[in-house]
Amino acid sequence: MEIRSFLAFELPVDIKKTVKRVTGEIRDSGLDARWVKAENIHLTIVFLGNVKTEEIDSIGEKVRNVCPEYGSFDIALKGVGCFPSMRRPRVLWLGLDGEIERMSHFRDDLQRALKAFGIKEEKRPFKPHLTLGRFRSTRKMGSKLEELLSKYAALESPVESLNELYLFKSDLKPGGAVYTKLRSWPLSGDK
Repeated sequence: MEIRSFLAFELPVDIKKTVKRVTGEIRDSGLDARWVKAENIHLTIVFLGNVKTEEIDSIGEKVRNVCPEYGSFDIALKGVGCFPSMRRPRVLWLGLDGEIERMSHFRDDLQRALKAFGIKEEKRPFKPHLTLGRFRSTRKMGSKLEELLSKYAALESPVESLNELYLFKSDLKPGGAVYTKLRSWPLSGDK
């Protein structure tokens, strides 16, 4: 059997409060999007995709070897944007600021450790973000999106720490994805 899974950080309390407030306001914007439930928003580090359940323990061993090398990561919210571009928006996201370069090295180390499991390595530069929604249609968006991006361009939050990485299982349901924590690893190093 296979499970759809990913490695991610849960959001710290104060950042989560800001995300919940902003997502509520954005949902009321009238933009045609599939919105992510605020309680499901997390910071994905490595998307594993479908992995065999019998490989979960071995994957956990590899992750356990990387996590103790790294200390916690300080992050803060910073603005709202779109992927791939304003002209062709598909994803609306909240940006992050903080120890991004060090987190990029962490992601790369995890990807190298998991290569043996056939997990696809992300080649694009690491741009940590929190996905708020995926646009169904960009027609009739008019200036709504521009107004939204302008309103939240200067969004910031207090700096908080990410101390523990989680392995999540993702079950796709008609009402949206349901995430279940399967494992966790504290960050206790100085890298």
